[in-house]
Amino acid sequence: MEEKMNEFSNQKRGGFTGKIGFVLSAAGSAVGLGNLWRFPYLTAEYGGGIFILTYIILTVFFGLSLLMLEIGIGRHTGKSVIGAFTKLNKKFKWFGYLCVIVPLLVVPYYCVIGGWVLKYGWSFIVGSEGLLGSGVDTGAFFGGFISSTFEPLVFFLIFALVTVVIVVFGVQKGIERMSKILMPTLAVIAVFLMIYVLCLNGSGDGAKFTLLPDFSKFSFKTVLGALGQMFYSLSIGMCIMITYGSYMKKNVSIKSSSLQIAICDSVFAIIASLIIIPSVFVFAGSNAEAEVILGNNGPNLMFVQLTQVFNSIPGGRLFGSIFFVLVLFAAVTSSVSLVESIVAVLCEDDKMKRGPACAIVFSVILILGSLSSLGFGVLSGVSIAGNSILDMFDLLSNNILLPIVGIMTCVIVGWFVDKKIIPKEIGIDKNKTLRTAFNVITKYIAPIVIFLVLVTGLLDMFGVLSI
Repeated sequence: MEEKMNEFSNQKRGGFTGKIGFVLSAAGSAVGLGNLWRFPYLTAEYGGGIFILTYIILTVFFGLSLLMLEIGIGRHTGKSVIGAFTKLNKKFKWFGYLCVIVPLLVVPYYCVIGGWVLKYGWSFIVGSEGLLGSGVDTGAFFGGFISSTFEPLVFFLIFALVTVVIVVFGVQKGIERMSKILMPTLAVIAVFLMIYVLCLNGSGDGAKFTLLPDFSKFSFKTVLGALGQMFYSLSIGMCIMITYGSYMKKNVSIKSSSLQIAICDSVFAIIASLIIIPSVFVFAGSNAEAEVILGNNGPNLMFVQLTQVFNSIPGGRLFGSIFFVLVLFAAVTSSVSLVESIVAVLCEDDKMKRGPACAIVFSVILILGSLSSLGFGVLSGVSIAGNSILDMFDLLSNNILLPIVGIMTCVIVGWFVDKKIIPKEIGIDKNKTLRTAFNVITKYIAPIVIFLVLVTGLLDMFGVLSI
């Protein structure tokens, strides 16, 4: 009876039409700036191929369980994140509210960076002076752009508006339809760029650095870096997979869907690394110099260093245009999922219509995003512990709240919910080995490991330990 009620609730709320729609939408959430920007520079920082190997191992033996856990929570309860934890255990309704804070903090500054990507894509397409051509100071162009008041706000607003409009159309007509168009397009563009780069003279060393594991470079930091990226890349702890899981049909396999999402996410991340790292090796002229350039993580790598690379290689303007379109599409699919996870809470049990809910979320994005954008200009004097407003939102959400949400999710399901419920929803309840492994990871291993990520992130934030 309860399963039928949940199914009726899911149908009333609306949901994905089937497995393809769910997998493409969830993969679209996972494939974003974390894959096309963060993953390549972490790969370079933590030893190239050994980092990718470590990431894949952790995803297979650890990330998949957490991904299935969140999707299972969503589909079992048929609720957004607040309703989901209330239904699992009424004592933890408060935790649902804490979960919502994560996307609420992330999406405004994510839209700011999305606006930067939009600006660069447009600049490459039209051939903006000061950005393209040999000898230009790409650092000055980027610094001048983000420190101005009006222009970054305009691009931020355009990106945010596109994101919210897609969400207004709902799960099937908005999110799913967008994902079915953008995800295949992303795949084609990414593969094209990878082939183009790998055909350039001098790209071989970059490809070897990316794909061949050098075990002498393996360290504890490699594991921590890969773990942190895994949470960020798979959208774990951001309410997204719980929300998307609540839209998932009962006849769709969570096991196979989660595996396909993880494969899609990892493949895109590796392709992005095979685009960025070899192209830097081509530009640098020496392996040592290439590794120095790739070490410039954060905005500098994408908006300053890579722009110099595009200016120096054959067909650089076309290459840059296509690259930033690729990044833009990926950023949109991720920002849409973040907004949807908040809108779903406001629309729960018909408390609010989708249109007004989207308007409220857009207002929050407008306020917090404007602060992040202006933090490099008129509000540049405002800083917390030496960090800009945007960096503080990023540190608070990703280094503190996201790991806390991950730990608490595992603790709640592992210790305060019947251990048969989620395995049954996932479809592993009849396989003793898989069921036991899942319960052990959820109850013991995951909370300890995520706590380790949280502590090291805090130590890194305060300069005690550099990871």
